[in-house]
Amino acid sequence: MLLTSLVKDLDYTLVKGDLHIEVNSVAYDSREVKANGVFVAISGFSVDGHHFIDKAVALGATTVIVEKEVAITADVTVLQVADTREALARVAANFYHRPTEQMNLLGITGTNGKTSTTYFLKSIFEQTGTSLGIIGTIGTVIGDKMFQNKNTTPESLNLQRIFADMIESHTKHCVMEVSSHALNLSRVAQSSFNTGIFTNLTPDHLELHHTMEEYFEAKAKLFTMTTDYNIINADDKFGKILIDRLMSAAPKLLTYGIEQEADIYATDINYFAEYTTYTVNTPKGSIAIKVNLPGTIYVYNSLAAIATAYCNQFSLQQTADGIAAVDGIKGRLEVVYQDEDTKIIVDFAHTEDSLEKALTTIRPFAKGKIILVFGVYAADGESGTEKRRSMAKVAAKFADFSVITSDNPKEQDNTLIIREIVEGIEEHNGAYEAIVDRRDAIAFAIEISRKDDVILIAGKGHETSQIIGKTEIPFNEAEIVREIIKSRLNNGS
Repeated sequence: MLLTSLVKDLDYTLVKGDLHIEVNSVAYDSREVKANGVFVAISGFSVDGHHFIDKAVALGATTVIVEKEVAITADVTVLQVADTREALARVAANFYHRPTEQMNLLGITGTNGKTSTTYFLKSIFEQTGTSLGIIGTIGTVIGDKMFQNKNTTPESLNLQRIFADMIESHTKHCVMEVSSHALNLSRVAQSSFNTGIFTNLTPDHLELHHTMEEYFEAKAKLFTMTTDYNIINADDKFGKILIDRLMSAAPKLLTYGIEQEADIYATDINYFAEYTTYTVNTPKGSIAIKVNLPGTIYVYNSLAAIATAYCNQFSLQQTADGIAAVDGIKGRLEVVYQDEDTKIIVDFAHTEDSLEKALTTIRPFAKGKIILVFGVYAADGESGTEKRRSMAKVAAKFADFSVITSDNPKEQDNTLIIREIVEGIEEHNGAYEAIVDRRDAIAFAIEISRKDDVILIAGKGHETSQIIGKTEIPFNEAEIVREIIKSRLNNGS
């Protein structure tokens, strides 16, 4: 590809060099630069790509895109732009021939519910014989293949490559979880979204966004990038703000909910320990729905999927069959062990709101006590302290006993994290035990459980590792639970 084609529509200043050269690759990590490649220097939070320009050139970069004034003596082409993250997104889209313009791209954002909604949608699409790609928390799914993502929403260069791979695999529909980080950091810039879906907004990532208003505005960016539909939860406080804001926007607005008047809404809801049933009402009629996951949150998430299916012209029967075909979702109220005495559930709940929803979903069907195992993943400063206290308050109120432990402390002081959670629990008179090692904490919860108790292990869900310091340690909670149970049975305890 000629460099002139790669930088088409990019606002830049040519500092030096020739635009009429052939380029074969694009990289933002100097270690991935190839001969005749373009290196885009990103100013990251901890690493500045401008410091690695010489290395990139040594590895074969013939073009460098910068946002700072940098002295480059090598015989290469240098372009300066205002924002290299924005530039990377445009260059990446051009390099992969703007794949999202050739597909039906569904973007879903919100604090909770994104992953389960994507899996409901995948199942609905499959009922019609249509392949739907997924990009999100659990990974990237193309056909029957799954790949892990470093981030919920990959960096723009990786993202555009994934879209191109989907097109090549004849997957022309994709649902993507769009994180607030991705929207703020231009990862999804130059992606053409047909539909935007908003689930809800509760406190999270405030170490990055500082206030709920900033967090909301980051999420709201998605709905300025859509062409066909915006689908919004009418019962959510911030959803209502979005609805008012999007009334006059060009994409058609569709709402869903339970409590407020909405275009697509649920009635006759019945909750059971393992599943939920309800009637969904749409402008095209009504149909009975069975969701093989318990709790109100999965009514909302399935409604979001149903609204999206409605916009894609699927029949009510195809939609209902798709929802019912989802037997469960890894790490979402996943029962990893159950016998006549004990039930052990793993869930991704890692915010105050999601933890409360998980505990209140379990409560009506718990004959004994609810024993909660949880920590709070590393978050910096005052927002981290506030989050730990808030989650401790939920634990004290809705669990009978809490085992406080680690959850990806990374390079933070694990003792401080746990102490702040303990202070929050004690402030609300909660019963607890603090055990730093997460495996030991799980074993302790199993040891103290009695007949009819339910153990909820919250925070990691589908994740299969712990990050302590800079080391990522394998940590699959479902496997660990089974190993502990097996050991206890072998020891006769």
